[in-house]
This record gives sequence, structure tokens and C-alpha cells, in this order.
Amino acid sequence: MLLTKFDPMKDFKDLEERMMTAFKMPSFNALTNINGWTPSVNTREDKNAYHIEVDLPGVKKEDIHVDCEDNILTISGERKTKSEVDEKDYHKIESFYGKFQRSFTLPENADADKIDANSKNGMLEIMIPKSHKTKKDTKKIEVK
Repeated sequence: MLLTKFDPMKDFKDLEERMMTAFKMPSFNALTNINGWTPSVNTREDKNAYHIEVDLPGVKKEDIHVDCEDNILTISGERKTKSEVDEKDYHKIESFYGKFQRSFTLPENADADKIDANSKNGMLEIMIPKSHKTKKDTKKIEVK
């Protein structure tokens, strides 16, 4: 006769393993090649403007779109990179494709009409000037 020790946590361990298997993400390379990608972003503020720097290696200037609608700044585009090596004893082609999109809600004092964007060497720099308008005073209306 074989005796087995009762483990009250065994069912929970099995459930945890099944849940972890269900939520496993694909590898980094699979994500960048199939599902798109998310570029790295740095933001900073000085006394005159907000600055957004987006790291976009391999993205051409004409494939970048910057839009501002309803006080939301949206940066989107597509990366299309193809490298080919044709040597005497082998031939290798690697392609990387992926779309991206990042959105930012602008602060109240941002001047959306004067936003400036420049792309150089795989880095997109966006400058959002601050509006120097003072907040409007609340007008008291008499109830009759």
C-alpha cells in the first residue's frame, strides 16, 4: 500500500501554474516584429515650455505623425527596417516592421497652436510652449 502525504495547497499551486501559463507574453523579438512597439519617451519642463523626446531608431521622418486634437497630443508612425547581407557563403535578410502610437494630455497652460516638432538621427523632439495668459477671473452674476 502506497501512502501519499496530503497537501492542501496543491490545488492552489496547480491553479497558479495554469494562470501563469495563460498570461505568458511572447519574447521581446516577437513583440517588436509582429505586434508593433512602444518607443521610449523622456519628458521635461522648463519655465517656458514642455519638452517631449521620443527615441525612434530606424523611423524615417516622413513616417512620423504628430497630431493635437482636443488637448491630446498623439505621436504615431511606423518603423520599416530591412537589412540584407549577401556574402560569398551565406545570404541573410532581417526585417523589422511595427506601428506605434503614444498620446499625452496637455496641461491647461500649454499653447497647442505653437507646438514645434523636429526629427534628427532617430530622435523626435517636441517643444510645447507654455501660454503666458493669466487665468480668467470668475465673473459674479447676480441672480434676479
